[in-house]
Amino acid sequence: MKIIVFISELESDIQQQWLALIKQQLINETILLPHQISDTQAKSIDIAIVANPNPNDLARYTDLIWIQSLWAGVEKLTSGILNKSVKLVRLIDPQLAQTMAESVLAWTLYLQRNMAEYAQQQASKRWNQLPCISSNELRVSVLGAGTLGSAALNALNKLEYQLSCWSRTPKQYHDIKSYSDFNGLKIMLGKTDILINLLPLTQQTHHLLDKELLSELPKGSKLINFSRGAVIDTHALLELLEIGHLSHAVLDVFEQEPLASSDPVWSNPKITVLPHISAPTNMHTASEVVGNNIKMYRENNVIPKSVDIKQGY
Repeated sequence: MKIIVFISELESDIQQQWLALIKQQLINETILLPHQISDTQAKSIDIAIVANPNPNDLARYTDLIWIQSLWAGVEKLTSGILNKSVKLVRLIDPQLAQTMAESVLAWTLYLQRNMAEYAQQQASKRWNQLPCISSNELRVSVLGAGTLGSAALNALNKLEYQLSCWSRTPKQYHDIKSYSDFNGLKIMLGKTDILINLLPLTQQTHHLLDKELLSELPKGSKLINFSRGAVIDTHALLELLEIGHLSHAVLDVFEQEPLASSDPVWSNPKITVLPHISAPTNMHTASEVVGNNIKMYRENNVIPKSVDIKQGY
């Protein structure tokens, strides 16, 4: 039986937890860490399981056929895989999509019901009842309509928001307005009260939400970013919050993580800071997905749907 290499930059105890769970799913496989593999053995390895590794660490495995990521986000690998013929499979876990949908719904309600403003009022001991718009009057738009975006839209739809979505390729929904090109994006933003970003980070989406596009949002709009920090131009966001064009932002992701203690975002009263917790990977369900993917490959020589390296997802 061939060796599978497990490559990560995880803390040792977390790495061992992952290894134990994956080995339970793949009892007939030998899964080793890089330091346990000789140079000769490395040349015959066809599968790597990875958790946000340095892409250069993959160069040793010259016969690699495909890489299974433990994360849904794979932008670090898409820009760094040395052998472009190697297939990259990101984690597609129904539990992850459900967790993201729960977070999107929770923080949409947080913004809808003025919870950030009430927290500030409590801190200053002010008793002031703020107006609240009903769900069916609130225009909520989601950027990204893939696995995570679709799950989020389904969750939001149950509360009858006025829903829209934007994606690179056209989507069709029965009761959700969809847009797919740049002009459509501008049109959608102009009709949005709460914008939720779930776009993957690619060359095309890097700082996509710049000052020009964020300014298309109506005055007083609010923003949630649950994908990657670099999709938004933070300087533009801060400027639009400062002048009052945008009223609040919930940020779970940042270009530098952890967020530096000196970063002014921490103390901005119009920003809610979260420590990248909107959709944590569930080790148990993810290990089952990874195990099933590798079993399918061994039995049928079928590689799960892989990432389009040029598109970045």
